[in-house]
Amino acid sequence: MTDRPPHDGSVPLSRRAARTASQNAAEESGQIPPEPVPTPASRHLGHHEGAEAAQQPRRAAPAAGTLDALFTGEVSTHEVGDIPSRHDRDRRKSRIAKWTVLIVILAIVGGIGAGAAWVWNTYETQIRSVMGWEEPKDFEAGEATGEVLITVVSGDTGSTISQTLYDQGVTKTPTAFYDHLIATAQDPPFQPGVYALQQRMTSEAALERILDPESKRENAAQVREGLTVEQTVEILAEGTSLPIEDFQAAVADPSAYGVAADSLEGWLFPATYQFDPGTAATDIVRTMVERTIESLDSAGVPEDRREEILTTASIIQREARLPDDFSKVSRVIANRLADGMPLQMDSTAQFGYDEMHDGTVSSSAEALEDDNPWNTYVRTGLPVGPIANPGDVAIDAAMNPADGPWLYFVTWNMDTGETIFSATYEEHQAGIEQWNAWCDANDNRGC
Repeated sequence: MTDRPPHDGSVPLSRRAARTASQNAAEESGQIPPEPVPTPASRHLGHHEGAEAAQQPRRAAPAAGTLDALFTGEVSTHEVGDIPSRHDRDRRKSRIAKWTVLIVILAIVGGIGAGAAWVWNTYETQIRSVMGWEEPKDFEAGEATGEVLITVVSGDTGSTISQTLYDQGVTKTPTAFYDHLIATAQDPPFQPGVYALQQRMTSEAALERILDPESKRENAAQVREGLTVEQTVEILAEGTSLPIEDFQAAVADPSAYGVAADSLEGWLFPATYQFDPGTAATDIVRTMVERTIESLDSAGVPEDRREEILTTASIIQREARLPDDFSKVSRVIANRLADGMPLQMDSTAQFGYDEMHDGTVSSSAEALEDDNPWNTYVRTGLPVGPIANPGDVAIDAAMNPADGPWLYFVTWNMDTGETIFSATYEEHQAGIEQWNAWCDANDNRGC
């Protein structure tokens, strides 16, 4: 939302507490009367009508909420729309019956037009399964092209590597690589490092490449956007084979690199680095800081605003999912600051409470309430400093917000990153409801 996927205090901007934030903001502004505010854990309550409908008599026509029950098997295709009994087993299995079901579903949610788009976006996976339209989960052999570097860090599993491969365009779906490991009963010992792969590979080929020592780049480190200093020094140590203590000591004194801040958070530029053997940790850190300064200068950031812009850019980097949305998130931040509204970005609350990396966008109640210098739910203005390392796009967006009246945003699709930007509380509430529907339909994946 104005939140990552949802947030806000005067109006929660982060995606995690979007509903709570939005209500608070609206109540304080007088847009709606105060009402009980649900905790983040209860944000999906009220979206389980499907379970209730499934308990009704078999011939009762299900309401819109029964879509989840249909896809989970609680309600059969024969029961949806009260299909006549003559359409017995053979008829129900036919493609004509399936098309009838799909038409009924679209009609239930408000018409073939707008309903079709909403149903398809929210329930695409389930519809494909019902209709037998599943797409291949993997690329075909022979499609591989180009080169892409993939970083495996300590603690990575088949599941986390599977997501990384998908994010970098190596595999076709987020679970393709992991599904291949399960199907072939493999549990290989993945070694940390940077590996040269290709885009559009089969999962089998990607696995072979990751396990091939020849694919590993020596004295190399790939630092992704949105990582913290703590995460970055781990990657640097693994990629260069230098002791992590060397890097921890190297980042301890920002003034050694001309940085007038208490921390190098936000100053270690995300990129892929190749270092000569024997390069000292301090020289590696200096290279990364200088690359950040280069990006700031290219974006036209005055020297006295570097820390401010990096702070804003770091929030954008953590909150926005699609490059085209970076400048819009920047505008939301600018509009809220100009209006004197708390930013209430979940990413800041999570950073201050050290819960940034649990794989979900929702913040715990403890994180939202913790009074620390980064938590924009309890502090006004920008946090005390950056919360992650922003890249070029985020830095440029911080300097050049898009034009728009938006005060809220919510990323409603955790797979595609599609985000709804809103200028009013009512619009934002509609976006939150769409996000809730997606989460309910997708086992709360990433929510």
